Amino acid sequence: MINRRREKEEHLERLWEMKENGLESVNDLEEAENVDFDKRVIEDLVVEGLVDVSEETAKIVLTESGKGQARRIIRAHRIGERLIYDVFGGDFETAACEFEHTVTPELVDGICTLLGHPGECPHGMPIPEGDCCRSSAGAVNKQVLPLKELEIGDSARVAYINARDDRQMHRLDGLQIRPRTTVKLHQQYPCYVVECEGAYIALDDDIVSSICVWSNNGRFQPANSESDGLKIKRRHRWTGVSLFGRRRQENASRTSEDTFLKTTLRGKK
Repeated sequence: MINRRREKEEHLERLWEMKENGLESVNDLEEAENVDFDKRVIEDLVVEGLVDVSEETAKIVLTESGKGQARRIIRAHRIGERLIYDVFGGDFETAACEFEHTVTPELVDGICTLLGHPGECPHGMPIPEGDCCRSSAGAVNKQVLPLKELEIGDSARVAYINARDDRQMHRLDGLQIRPRTTVKLHQQYPCYVVECEGAYIALDDDIVSSICVWSNNGRFQPANSESDGLKIKRRHRWTGVSLFGRRRQENASRTSEDTFLKTTLRGKK
């Protein structure tokens, strides 16, 4: 009985993924499922009102009820991937396949809240919103928050990155800004400056908003002193070049230290 239920959930999950890619034929499903494709499972899903199949066009689609169940499975799978990849650094693909069949929606919402309501899985696929995402609106004490919400001088470990595209993700990865690395915020204006792996990096608001870090639940380390943070902020006040294409006018003197740091930042492009 359990195996049969799992087979149905696997087929619903595959149909959701097909919908995301604009595919809707029985042949597409058979190819996606490969050896796991089972016509008897499809027949059961049709009887249960979860799937519609057209004999004339060989088109297979989820019903509204089927979309609801598939959405729940996909959400659990991708939240599981996010948790395992960002927190434990393990084999998120294999583990998430087990995760999706065993957790309750309430537990998934709890993990989603813990992670700060991520929008994408590690593959860059969208995570369907849950009730917790729609009702959060800052009402919960999130364990993960955007990097831009840190104070000057604060350090935190990167939880995940909601990059808008692969190019942005690859660029951040090239700068060593990736999950589980530690970043320190040195400046917020006229652009953000963070320290990561010993390098000072200038980032614009759009990029900083996509970087989420662990909050102060034991994973967050404040700066040694407020004065140290302010001193570094003044030191980097000259920074005017964003690594992501936006240029701002430099309006401070060119001291020897500034020239050295400017060369360092440009070398990171």
